[in-house]
Amino acid sequence: MTTGALIFAFNNQHIDYVAMANWSAANIHRHLNIPVCLITDKEPAHGHSFDRVILVDRPAVSGTRHFVDIGESVSVAWHNTNRTDAYTLSPWDQTLVLDAAYVVASNQLAVVLASDQDFLCYRWASDATNLQNFSDLNYFGHNRMPMWWATVMMFRRSTTAELIFDTMSMVKHNWLHYRQLYNNPVANYRNDHAVSIALNIVN
Repeated sequence: MTTGALIFAFNNQHIDYVAMANWSAANIHRHLNIPVCLITDKEPAHGHSFDRVILVDRPAVSGTRHFVDIGESVSVAWHNTNRTDAYTLSPWDQTLVLDAAYVVASNQLAVVLASDQDFLCYRWASDATNLQNFSDLNYFGHNRMPMWWATVMMFRRSTTAELIFDTMSMVKHNWLHYRQLYNNPVANYRNDHAVSIALNIVN
């Protein structure tokens, strides 16, 4: 069975997500000893750390955010609506899907890869310093639906995993309906909300 990591990275005019993914790939090699596949829209510069690169069309804008280090008045667009295509695009039998900005600093995710589950993702967010209360991040919408995180996902090729990603895609393509159904005030599509709703439906 082949195992590898999958990172989606699409640059915008302010942030080089491919550079972040490249830095992360080196850490993944060092700590997890698995190959890394980049999903992007342009061939990365020579000397990158990726084992494979898959070029796709640039996805639609998910929304905009403000970053303090760029400037509070600057609206930064990000493109990550195609995380739902991970099952179709991954070249591996077992895949670890990671955010481009996710820092792999140990071999802790090897435990996830050793699991016998077909699909895993994180449920809880917490502050490692215990200085802030992140409880609001663990639910979404006015009905306080449980939040599951698409930041790190592991899946194996299976009926269960395929159904989860198919359902995420359905949620994405009908976002207005599901946003209203789950009484969600957040207008922008989010992968975290899509995987949360998909897991609720599939389960």
